[in-house]
Amino acid sequence: MTITAPPTKPLVAIVGRPNTGKSTLFNRLTGQRTAIVSDIPGTTRDRVTTEAEWAERVFILVDTGGLDREAGFDLWDSVKAQIDVAVSEADVIIMLVDSSVGVTPADEDVAHMLRQTDTPVVMAANKSDNEGREADSVEFYRLGLGDPTPISAYHNTGIEDLMTRVLSYFSPEETSFTPEAGLKLAIVGRTNAGKSQLLNAISGEERAIVSDMPGTTRDSLDSLVEYDGGSILLIDTAGIRRRGKIDPGIERFSAMRALKAIDRADVALLLLDATELATAQDTHIASYVLDAYRGIVVAVNKWDLAPSLGLDKEKATDEIRMRFKFARFVPITFISALREKGIPELLDTARRVYDQWSTELPRYDLRRTVLNAVASSPPKPNGRRLLKVYGVTQDKTSPPSFTFYVNSSEMVHFSYRRYLENELRKVYGFEGSPLRMRFKGRGEE
Repeated sequence: MTITAPPTKPLVAIVGRPNTGKSTLFNRLTGQRTAIVSDIPGTTRDRVTTEAEWAERVFILVDTGGLDREAGFDLWDSVKAQIDVAVSEADVIIMLVDSSVGVTPADEDVAHMLRQTDTPVVMAANKSDNEGREADSVEFYRLGLGDPTPISAYHNTGIEDLMTRVLSYFSPEETSFTPEAGLKLAIVGRTNAGKSQLLNAISGEERAIVSDMPGTTRDSLDSLVEYDGGSILLIDTAGIRRRGKIDPGIERFSAMRALKAIDRADVALLLLDATELATAQDTHIASYVLDAYRGIVVAVNKWDLAPSLGLDKEKATDEIRMRFKFARFVPITFISALREKGIPELLDTARRVYDQWSTELPRYDLRRTVLNAVASSPPKPNGRRLLKVYGVTQDKTSPPSFTFYVNSSEMVHFSYRRYLENELRKVYGFEGSPLRMRFKGRGEE
């Protein structure tokens, strides 16, 4: 059987020596004032990866400019680590240079590395904010990376020309599908959590690669398995590496591969290690899943070690819930991939999350539920103004997306938004499923 994998979003990485304006360009392309993008309260993240759109093409954008400067850690090693990750994961690389300074030895070192790769590189000469600096940008031809595009990220000039070149390297958009796969399940987590072992336990194979899929992401392994009368497409990924076990600077970008897998999935299975339970990296991955509005299931692996660790399910659940305060609706299961214990319960939970993630609610029942919730706990007045909720519609499924019709969207406090979300979950469940909620005021688009 020939299986076509779902399309992935291209990944564009911005690289270059420090102080060339990488974060400024990142913010210009994303439309954000800061490179740290998150709309989930309670998370602690330092991430420079987000989804962006240009000319109706959606892609993943990575800013490699915000690496930690550890004491005693050479700056060039940091830059090199950035480029190593970008080259291994990106579909297109933007190399940023500074027209106000000209070619530096560090620029030459970066260019030398990029000339060794087959990944397309587009060079942008930033800070070209006058005719003289635009003319000076020709100096960067000597780096051997083709035409430098003069831009000013700060003044928003030349960006259109730059992105036209970047988009020219994107593959044509294609409509693809996965026949007979009712659920696309991404297995994500840190290295050594047991992801490939779990894949083998589910598939019944002794190797991770069960079926080669065309169009899969680098180092991503897909398997189509039959379970309980239906099919599941399993997407395995390389793990998020632990601190201290990798080259400095790579940690922040080690989730790129997981991001691609999450983007292709309906539900992400986040595998935790019972010997460590929930770490900061685990919460980071969960945040990526929720930002992508995919369903999520947490599975605690190596549960056969629980007696020796002094753990029981109640204690472990409490600890995980404390770390995942921003996602209390996520179901938690306990498994042993090595002993093949808890696998049916895990897959049943994933299917249940998928069903709720893709459910469509009765229109009138939804409206009655929301209006009853508003009547039970009306919004608090803001001075002389009072938020009014007139109704709600479900715009789509996968994820469940709702538009609330109000008198003014600016008056919707995050606490009342959270209240309405909790009321929807109380009535309809939505276990493991993030909700996309939009508030539309009168006269607003």
